[in-house]
Amino acid sequence: MKARKLWLLVSILVVLSMAVAACTTTAPVQTAAPTEKLAEDFVFGMLMVGPYNDKGYSQAHYEGGLYVEEKLEGAKMVYLDNANVSSRPGTTIPQLAEELLAKGAKVIIFNSDDMKDGAVEFAKAHPEVPVIHSSGDSAWKEGEAYAGLSNLQNIFGRMEYGKMMAGCAAALTSQTGKIGYLGPLINDETRRLASSAYLGAKYCWTEYRGKDAAELEFKVTWIGFWFNLPGITSDPTQVANDFLDNGYDVVISGIDTTEGLVQANKKAAEGKQVWAIPYDFEGACTEAEAVCLGVPYFNWGPAYLNALTAIKEGKFQPTWEFIGPDWADINNRDTSMIGFAKGKALSAEASANLDKFIKALAGGLNLWTGPLNLQDGSEFLKAGEVGTDHQVWYLPQLLEGMEGQSVPSN
Repeated sequence: MKARKLWLLVSILVVLSMAVAACTTTAPVQTAAPTEKLAEDFVFGMLMVGPYNDKGYSQAHYEGGLYVEEKLEGAKMVYLDNANVSSRPGTTIPQLAEELLAKGAKVIIFNSDDMKDGAVEFAKAHPEVPVIHSSGDSAWKEGEAYAGLSNLQNIFGRMEYGKMMAGCAAALTSQTGKIGYLGPLINDETRRLASSAYLGAKYCWTEYRGKDAAELEFKVTWIGFWFNLPGITSDPTQVANDFLDNGYDVVISGIDTTEGLVQANKKAAEGKQVWAIPYDFEGACTEAEAVCLGVPYFNWGPAYLNALTAIKEGKFQPTWEFIGPDWADINNRDTSMIGFAKGKALSAEASANLDKFIKALAGGLNLWTGPLNLQDGSEFLKAGEVGTDHQVWYLPQLLEGMEGQSVPSN
């Protein structure tokens, strides 16, 4: 009897345990409220020739990348700066681009004209990777270096306008009529930008100040690279001082960094009446506001946003884009590739005349109109002839009236 009761008790316990298990497995599971799937990161890589915080060319690109991160959902920038032979000896531009690929980049931006060959080499090796070269002519079908690659795009700004504004501001301010241009290395780009500054200076010197063009001195001194490479280039600090100690009272910078502005500020503190115009980066004047007449700058954000949005949407085009200012507002952060930020040292009268000049440019004034001769006296543009993009882009010499070297030394 006891055995039967024990067996019955065991049977009841087994049935109860099975029932509990069944309830446990069939009861609905409580879950968290559904959430929207996060957008996949869209990683883009950027190679910068100089420091990301140089208050010049590379920082302008870096800020452009931050703009894309702000505006494009999922966008994330990875970068390597100081991508040059001096800062990274033993490495090549394609190798550095490979590092960005390893960091997850789906697109690679090469930010310097100095990277032209490396960008083409990398694009050929990775036909599946969209490449943006922020300069260059490898995607320009009418250009002299067309590479015909389906994954390479060139983007650059028509900084000729910004340099004309810089030259104008210098000529409106100079008391000696002597303007120094602190140049980087010598190539097509740097010749046309230095020459654009000269054209702007000559126009404003004659048209707004009523002076003889022959009384304007405009000298270019090249250092050999986009910024100082100790032991390789000329020292931009010394070049700026040479200008300022020899009667040149305005120094226009064509290099990526702010030595010209810094040295002008030091000379002003010593009692000299001198000024400077930096380059590339909208905030450059903060280095020395007391002597800064203004800065022509690149605003890469909108162009990068357009290009990277197209790539993200599968609409990449291997185009050559040469983008001018938004003449409705050259300093519009969302629309204008080229801007000019006036400095505190620019007088009210000079500022008003600079506004007139900008308005004239917006209205169609083209200083690349003949008659224009090259430095050696040969004809560049006939009277009334308007320079084409091809003619201006590949300017073979500085212009007549400019002092300085036109071609690199052998």
